[in-house]
Amino acid sequence: MTTPAYSSELARLAALLADRTRAAFCLALLDGRAWTAGELAAYAQVAPSTASEHLTRLTEGGLLVERRQGRHRYVQLAGPRVAELLESLTAHLDPPATVPHGLRAAGASAALARGRTCYDHLAGRLGVTITDAMTGRGLLDQDGGFALTDAGRDWLADGLGIEPSALRTGRRPQARGCLDWTERRPHLAGTAGARLCDQLLARRWVRRVGSGRAVRLTPGGATALHDLLGIDSTEAGLA
Repeated sequence: MTTPAYSSELARLAALLADRTRAAFCLALLDGRAWTAGELAAYAQVAPSTASEHLTRLTEGGLLVERRQGRHRYVQLAGPRVAELLESLTAHLDPPATVPHGLRAAGASAALARGRTCYDHLAGRLGVTITDAMTGRGLLDQDGGFALTDAGRDWLADGLGIEPSALRTGRRPQARGCLDWTERRPHLAGTAGARLCDQLLARRWVRRVGSGRAVRLTPGGATALHDLLGIDSTEAGLA
């Protein structure tokens, strides 16, 4: 029987995230960047030695990967599956009982809810709105297992220059639903979600806000999404 083995592994995975500091590290790394141990220690407000111990556990547990460059130790999420797991787990939580204090904290929270990256694809209201618009136009099939349609692949190639060959990368699915933790509905992940995010950033239709995960739709991006998908950015709350 495989059940005991799976239950043991599930318990091991849960134990990795059953610590506030380790959970904070993982959520910070959802921006897809590599962080130094020192940056994560400062972010979580813990001592460097404490951060090092937690990062070792997360790396040995397979949630993070690391590389060394000179004296610095860089870590990042082990891959998109880890990012999607974290986003999905967070979506099952109740909203925080306390609201962010101060204009800066409240603004940062609102920016994340409006649009952000989830590792390498778009999330938040922006990601879900694009996903819904693609579904409504028959480019994405959410009823048949969350898959790109033939029309969807043609649209990515003709509208955004994303060739079908760019969607075939290893064993990662072309399209996958990732449960959004603020919208509580799925946004597009998989290679299609990653390539779509790449294109919107490269064309400056979407721009990063500061150094975190938040992104914002630009005026040019609002026009492009209206032309390509019929999205009214003001009505959708993206402006």
